[in-house]
Amino acid sequence: MRAAVAAEPRVGREVAVLVQAVSGEEGGAMGVFGTRPLVEAGYTGALNVFCEPTGLRYLPRATAAATARLRVRGEDAIDDCPGAGHNATVLLGFLAQHLARELGAAAGPRDPVCVAGMGTGPLHNRVYGSGELLLNLPYRDAGSGRRAEERVAAAVRSGLAGFRRDFGGLPEFARTAADCERITRLDWPKRGLPVLDDRHPEFEDLLTRRAGIARVPDAEPAFTCDAIWAAGLPDDAFTVVLGPGELGANRAHAAGEFAEAAQLDAFASAVARLLVAFARR
Repeated sequence: MRAAVAAEPRVGREVAVLVQAVSGEEGGAMGVFGTRPLVEAGYTGALNVFCEPTGLRYLPRATAAATARLRVRGEDAIDDCPGAGHNATVLLGFLAQHLARELGAAAGPRDPVCVAGMGTGPLHNRVYGSGELLLNLPYRDAGSGRRAEERVAAAVRSGLAGFRRDFGGLPEFARTAADCERITRLDWPKRGLPVLDDRHPEFEDLLTRRAGIARVPDAEPAFTCDAIWAAGLPDDAFTVVLGPGELGANRAHAAGEFAEAAQLDAFASAVARLLVAFARR
């Protein structure tokens, strides 16, 4: 911003620049605690830029994600009598593999399914009757989001039927198999969120031709971030995702996540060019 002001005095005088550093974007909150209330309060601009790793190309799209949760609520047992209770570990482990196979086969490259965390308990001499399994389901439009929800519900039903069939004759798991439908519940901590798919020929020309920032081709998949909350802005506003690094190459959300100084410098330069181009517009 300092470089932009030095190059074009209208930045900060005739053109306002609002910087928002929000909480609640990561960890599955999707900007509910940061971006959404700011957007609802009117803290938006004609051009809105969300900083995420895009390889320094602008992306006018963002997927949303639904979170499915499978909860088993049965009775515990001791290791000497494992068949006396419900084995949530075996049940959820079976369902995790079943869902990975069924949903993975049905999902396309643009709507991947993430079979995520599972937990029952930490001890070796205990049969845990309760536990949870989480799934993350990104989607590019409302229709694909609803279809993903339907596929999950169907896969859970077929998985429970398969568990009853495969484990009903084993003494240690017969009670779990008999009661699996009663003690297992599917719910949705998060679903039905909006998606971003923006178009604005004038601003896209400004980004590409005047600011020298390339566009992510439509053939490349988008990813999920809190830019979705800008989906309902007026038609004369434009929202993009733009930032240094790449999700995979820079190990985003994983051990060893990093950003190179050269990437950050290139991003700062791109922001300065964009602000100058916007002010001169």
